[in-house]
Amino acid sequence: MESQKNILTVPIAIVVAGVIIGGAVLLTRGGPTKEIFQAPTEPAASLTEDISLRPVDAKDHALGNPNAAIVMVEYSDLECPFCKSFHKTMKALLDQYGKTGQVAWVYRHFPLEIHPRSPKESEAAECAFEQGGNEKFWAYVDKIFELTPSNNQFDPLQLPKVASQIGLDVNSFQTCLDSGRYAAKVKADYDDATDAGASGTPHTVLLLSSSVTPVAEKRLSEINQTILRQLQPGSPNLIGLDSSKRKIGISGAFQLSVMKEIIDLLLR
Repeated sequence: MESQKNILTVPIAIVVAGVIIGGAVLLTRGGPTKEIFQAPTEPAASLTEDISLRPVDAKDHALGNPNAAIVMVEYSDLECPFCKSFHKTMKALLDQYGKTGQVAWVYRHFPLEIHPRSPKESEAAECAFEQGGNEKFWAYVDKIFELTPSNNQFDPLQLPKVASQIGLDVNSFQTCLDSGRYAAKVKADYDDATDAGASGTPHTVLLLSSSVTPVAEKRLSEINQTILRQLQPGSPNLIGLDSSKRKIGISGAFQLSVMKEIIDLLLR
C-alpha cells in the first residue's frame, strides 16, 4: 500500500492534532491484535486537506436511499482479506440504517497491485452488471467475497462458474470478460480512489448531506475517542477530514460496533 502525501496548513494541523487518530491494527476488546488493512509504507497524514472523489450518480453501484443523510462510498479490492471482512460490516450497517433511509452504500473498485487477479474480478463484476444490472452486480461481488480465500488465491477459471451460480448466461458473460471492455472503468475507479485519499483497502468516504451538521471539533473529538478505544497506541492515522467538513475518509476495516458509533455520532 502506498500512502498519499497530504499538505496541512499550520492552523488546521494545530486544531486537529489532538483529535485525529488512526491505526494499522485493530484491538478486539480484551483480545489479540489483528491487521485491518494493507500495511502502509509510510504513515498517513493526520488530516486529508482535500478529498476529491467524483460525485455519486446513477452510474454508481449503490444500495439504499440515494438521498440518505450519509452516503458511504467504499473503495474495495475483491482479493483483500480485510475487504472481505468489512463487506459483512457494510451489509450490516445498511441493514440497520438503510431501512430508515439514513445511510446508503456505494461500491467502487480499488484493486491493489499486490493482487494481480483482482482487476479481472472487478471486470467480471461489471460484466455481471451489464447482463443483470445492479442486482447481479451485488450478487456477483457477494459471491466472490464468499468464495475467495483472498490474497490473490481465487482461480480465474472460476469466474464464469460464479456467473452461472447467480443465474447469468455464461457464454455472454465470458464474451464480455474476454473483451476487456470494463478495464477502463475499473482503472477509473482506481484513479478516483487515489484522488479520494485512499492508500490501502478498504477505504471508505462518508459523504454528509445537508441534513447532517458539518463535522465540528467537538464531534470529531468524540469520534476520535470512540476509535481510540479500539486501536493500538502509535498506529498510523486512519481518519481524514475534508476542508468542507462534509467528507470523512476512513482507512481500514473497523469493527461493526465502531462504525455504528461513528454513524450515530454523525447523525446525532
